[in-house]
Amino acid sequence: MSSVMQPQSQEIADLIARCALRDRSAFSALYQRTSAKLFGVVLRILRDRSEAEEAIQEVYVKIWQRADRYVAGGYSPISWLVAVARNHSLDVLRARRPVSADIDAALEVPDSGPSPERAAEDSDERGRIDHCLGTLEPERAEAVRGAYLDGYSYEELAARYDVPLNTMRTWLRRSLLKLRECLSA
Repeated sequence: MSSVMQPQSQEIADLIARCALRDRSAFSALYQRTSAKLFGVVLRILRDRSEAEEAIQEVYVKIWQRADRYVAGGYSPISWLVAVARNHSLDVLRARRPVSADIDAALEVPDSGPSPERAAEDSDERGRIDHCLGTLEPERAEAVRGAYLDGYSYEELAARYDVPLNTMRTWLRRSLLKLRECLSA
């Protein structure tokens, strides 16, 4: 991870830091700059617009409550926000009893890495994760990032890498097992 943040990332990190100090204008600015992207992540996972609209409000409540857990430089601010949105969306899916076999399969894939809050608190841990991702084949590491940080569905990733859906599931499952093994070494 580069130690120099892009100007937009730095601005978002600053807004998160100000939210941790309960700055409502910073929260409003953060919402304006990031809500479209986070809504896209939530909608992609939930696949129901009205449910996604409700969930995105709950995501921003969590961001407001947990802003003090974000540590600048330890984790990309956008990745942290996307992870909060993704995790909340998966919680919503679990609560509604998924009807799709693909969603069932997604919920069975273990998330062996640390939670976003833990990774943000411990930049050494982030370095270990980056190292372990580096041990995977590049396209598999990108598929893991796409699924677990950017919220892409298995179908979207299979189409992106031009592989059958079951192959993508296998890639992700095996990659997560390798990551777990590397992180516990």
